[in-house]
Amino acid sequence: MISRRLLRIKVLQVLYAHYKSEGKSINHSEKDLFFSIEKTYDLYHLLQLLIIDVKDVANEKIELAKLKQVPTHDDLHPNTRFIENKLILQFQENYRLHKYIRSKKLSWGNYPELVKNLLRKLQESKEYKIYMKVEDNDYEADKKIIIDFITFHMVDYDDFLQAIEEQSIFWNDDVEFIASMLIKTIKKYKPYHNFNGPVFRLFKSDEDMKFVKHLLRKSILKEKDYRGLIEKYTVNWDIERIAYMDILVMQLAISELIEFPEIPVKVSLNEYLEIAKFYCTDRSSKFINGILDKIVHDLRRSKIIVKRGKGLIGEDSIN
Repeated sequence: MISRRLLRIKVLQVLYAHYKSEGKSINHSEKDLFFSIEKTYDLYHLLQLLIIDVKDVANEKIELAKLKQVPTHDDLHPNTRFIENKLILQFQENYRLHKYIRSKKLSWGNYPELVKNLLRKLQESKEYKIYMKVEDNDYEADKKIIIDFITFHMVDYDDFLQAIEEQSIFWNDDVEFIASMLIKTIKKYKPYHNFNGPVFRLFKSDEDMKFVKHLLRKSILKEKDYRGLIEKYTVNWDIERIAYMDILVMQLAISELIEFPEIPVKVSLNEYLEIAKFYCTDRSSKFINGILDKIVHDLRRSKIIVKRGKGLIGEDSIN
């Protein structure tokens, strides 16, 4: 479920914490890594629960309006399209989703105002107004309004992001990734899904779990070797003045380039250059690219980087 890029970011974060905490063992940092990944999976389920809660608040508003001393015609004959949204009803019936939510005791109970404000933002949107006016109760339209809600009204809402930050420090950089995974989940839903709606696994495969564990351990165990390579190709730079995150990104990249023969060089380089754009300085990406390019050339020449596997023919040749 969690993408390789997010797994790489998790390793980068834990690697940083490992070096900033004196005396921290590899085993301890590995536990931190898997705890961080599990928290991300919590967020994936928690966002689905939030959508259900928004619908429940909409339903409560309708029921309260009916109880007015002098209810209007609209109060007594409300538009129930949103509270009857078939996708949200499938969320509510999804056995695996709610089993996980119960096991982790996930809840938005401490954020009632956030749920109300998200409903208000949704109801004020042009997408919602169009959705509510269309007479045809179309399943794809039910999915689209939820995707629009996630895309336009949830992930960039300051109150929502603050609530996320308050609940877990591990979620600060996860929201956009998990929102995209939730949208992919929604697109997999079909009208016939009842109690067995799609829920992504924590890891796409056992290989992903091995990848993230091996990447962290090798990056720490071979720190001196990888830092030595970085120093070798930054001879005109004062290594102490190179941004610390730049060094960590290069250390991870070198580890992946050497330790994972099945991953193409271009894939690894592109991934870490993209990560550098968000976690390093404005000029870091270009700097890191130049240094890693020299290191890759050297390691290929000395046959330390040798790529093998299906689709990797020619990967070990020198550019």
